[in-house]
Amino acid sequence: MSAVSVSSLLRARHLSRASCAALSGASPQRLALALAPAHVRASPFSTSAGASSSSLTSHVPTTPDSVLNSAPGTKGRPPIHLLSLADLSTKQIQSIINLASSLKAASYANRRIRTSLQSKNIALLFTKRSTRTRVASETSISTLGGHPLFLGPSDIQLGVNETLYDTTRVLASMVDGIFARVGGHDEIELLAKHSRVPIINALSARYHPTQILADLQTLVEVYGDKGDSSSLSKLAGIKIAWVGDSNNILNDMLVTYPRLGIHLAVAAPKGDAYKRDEIVWQTMQDGLKAQSEASDVPVGQVSWSNDPLEAVKDADVIVTDTWISMGDEATKEQRLRDFAGFQVTEDLAKRGGAKPDWKFLHCLPRKGDEVDDEVFFSDRSLVYPEAENRKWTIMALFDRIFAKRMY
Repeated sequence: MSAVSVSSLLRARHLSRASCAALSGASPQRLALALAPAHVRASPFSTSAGASSSSLTSHVPTTPDSVLNSAPGTKGRPPIHLLSLADLSTKQIQSIINLASSLKAASYANRRIRTSLQSKNIALLFTKRSTRTRVASETSISTLGGHPLFLGPSDIQLGVNETLYDTTRVLASMVDGIFARVGGHDEIELLAKHSRVPIINALSARYHPTQILADLQTLVEVYGDKGDSSSLSKLAGIKIAWVGDSNNILNDMLVTYPRLGIHLAVAAPKGDAYKRDEIVWQTMQDGLKAQSEASDVPVGQVSWSNDPLEAVKDADVIVTDTWISMGDEATKEQRLRDFAGFQVTEDLAKRGGAKPDWKFLHCLPRKGDEVDDEVFFSDRSLVYPEAENRKWTIMALFDRIFAKRMY
């Protein structure tokens, strides 16, 4: 277990014992339960910065009962949650990519895949519509022998009919894991805080970890050596240019790529709507500091500008995303004006000085505004292998976390 994991666990145990002091009048049984390590709630891999005090938390117990009602993970450990890739070490990320590559190879060769989720029920909690994430997660769970339980926007609305706390406690008592695609990041943080089973962030307003795992697998398939097509060390030193919105995909790139030695150049429009997320920026800096202290491998450099031409200079890979995401429709015309000059084209890459063999990534769905057809359907484009790799990386992640093989 990493130093970060150990420190998080110790803090959680300290709080549990402190809470027991308030139980001086309680029965011995209740006091014993409160002291038990099995009731530690904090995740050893999750860092929860900037949690919101939204109305969704208004009925969350603050008494020691919230400690007493917690439940253990594996062998007395609290459950592992994945809210962003900042929660994983580079070795753990490599482990997931290794497994994803093995699962993909096994499927292509018609070899049997180990059913590590046999008899497990996994809730897919989606508050927004989805194509790739839903199909990838449902097929992954089925392939691993588990049962996917899809709960869409018409089935459940977090914090509407009941508090998020109540929803979390009920779901966690009936399933073995929750894969949640939510709105605000505070929602996924609260799910993780109060769940007795592992929570994986399928997407939140701040982070999109499963997309970056798919991108990493796609990149090592391109830049890796034959026979060693899953080693992330092969990506050290390449430059990735992000040309687009300051969004959840970029945020998970920031907390992940530099730790792997990947250089990241960001170009986002001017204005408050596109400024960097300071919580993410601090998380990135903390991760780079820890990585530098733990390894001699140089970390990647990060730059931020408002000029796409500056960002794509010497880029090996250019990445973008739709400029009009769900919820942005009301400001579409203004956003299109803000992004003038940001469309990824052959001309932009040439004028900016991208490398001659640069590649293109896009998480989909794609609109025609952010990238033209010439690039999107060219040999440079990796978007369809990237989309397929959502399945293999999600499957690997489910094996590692829901099957409790990350410990």
